[in-house]
Amino acid sequence: MRALGLREFARAREDAALDPFSLARFANLLVVDFDRIEGLSTEARERLLGAAADEWSGGACSRVLPDGGKIIILNPQHGRQRRNATLMEEICHVFLGHTPNRLAIVAADKGGRAAARDYRKADEEAAYGIGAAALVPFRSLRRFVLQGKSSAEIARHFHVSQQLVEYRLKVTRLWSLYKTARARD
Repeated sequence: MRALGLREFARAREDAALDPFSLARFANLLVVDFDRIEGLSTEARERLLGAAADEWSGGACSRVLPDGGKIIILNPQHGRQRRNATLMEEICHVFLGHTPNRLAIVAADKGGRAAARDYRKADEEAAYGIGAAALVPFRSLRRFVLQGKSSAEIARHFHVSQQLVEYRLKVTRLWSLYKTARARD
């Protein structure tokens, strides 16, 4: 229901792709291009975009802007589909009223790498699940499955990854119907 509410708020048709970048403006979120971030050392920039690029997707700054908005930074190394899902998750955190996670050294692993995030699993799961449902609504997903569309075709339609579509197929319990429909092709 919350996902449908977000789609309605964004004025997205039931069968249309939802543009999280447009919705971000309604949520008073400013998506800042990573290249415009000032003050990062060369080493930090290279690490975030190189060796650590797979370790982060995006995030919101915890400090509020003077107009009440928040800054969102997305990993530019990720494709548009992944950035859409990440931004939608950040939007959901705002709409759900989640307290932002804190960045702090909380532990070091055996290799000496620091774990730098205070993580609330339930908030993350809720934001991801609702964001995924807003991006790929159930009724349209079911209709596409009944039409025999592949997860790749559905993903292209909604501008998301195939993995996100398959996640939605599984959590909506359409996976067996999907597999049966695909077996007939």
